[in-house]
Amino acid sequence: MLIDRPWSRADILAFLEDLADSGTRALVGLDLSPAFPFADTGAYFPGWSESPADGPALWALVDRLSAADPHLAATSFVQHAEARRHFRQMGDCGDLFPGGRGRFRVCEVGQEAMALSPYSCFNLVGASQVGKSSLTGMRVLHRLRGRVGLWPFDPLPETGPVLVEIYTSLAARLAGMRKGISKIRDAETLDTMLAAFGSAPHAPLPRYDDHATDAILSAAWLRVAAGQPDLWTPAGLTPELARTEGWTFGVL
Repeated sequence: MLIDRPWSRADILAFLEDLADSGTRALVGLDLSPAFPFADTGAYFPGWSESPADGPALWALVDRLSAADPHLAATSFVQHAEARRHFRQMGDCGDLFPGGRGRFRVCEVGQEAMALSPYSCFNLVGASQVGKSSLTGMRVLHRLRGRVGLWPFDPLPETGPVLVEIYTSLAARLAGMRKGISKIRDAETLDTMLAAFGSAPHAPLPRYDDHATDAILSAAWLRVAAGQPDLWTPAGLTPELARTEGWTFGVL
C-alpha cells in the first residue's frame, strides 16, 4: 500500500519511531547512502582531525555541525571549512574532491558490477546525485540510534523494524527491466514488474511518477528478498566495512 501524502524528514523520523515503539516487524528500505567511502583512503575525510571512525560517529558529526539547520537539513555541514573541501557542490568543487566521478564505497563498485550506475555521495551536483539525501538521512539515523537498527552497522534484531540501504533501480533490474530503462510511469508496466516478485496488481494510483512506482516495486522486492540468506551475507562485506561504509542490500 502506498501512503500518498506529503512527507517531511521529521514525519519520516516520527513514522520510524512509531514502528519501533509498537514493535512492528518491518524491513524498511532507504534510498540513500548511510556513510561515505572509507576503505579507499582509510578515512571519510583524510587530513581532517574530526574525521569519524565509524558510521554512527559520522552521523553524530553531521548532526552536530548541522544543529542550527531547520528540517534536518545539512547545509551547515557541507559549508564547514574542512568538510566542504571533500565535496563537489554547485559552483564550489572542494580541493580534496579527487576529480572525475569522485570516491566510491566498496559496495558501489559492486553496484557497477551489476550494471547499475552509482554516483559518489561526495558529488552534490546533478539530478541523480544522492549526496544531499544521504547527509540529511544521516541526521535521521543519528536520532534513531539505539531505537531502530541499520544493517549491517547493527545486528539484525529479533523483533521490531530494521533499516537497510537500497538502490531502487536494482529492484527494477531484478524484475526484468532492461538496462537503460529503470523508471516506471504507467500502470501496466508496474503490474508486470510486480508479478515478477509474486505480487498482485497494485491499486490504481492518482498519478504515476517514478517516486511512487519505485516505492511500490522496492517494497515488493524487499518482501521476497528478506528471506534470501545470501543477501544478508554478501561475500564482499567485511566487519570493517560493516562499521564504516555499510552495504547496499541486494548487492552480492
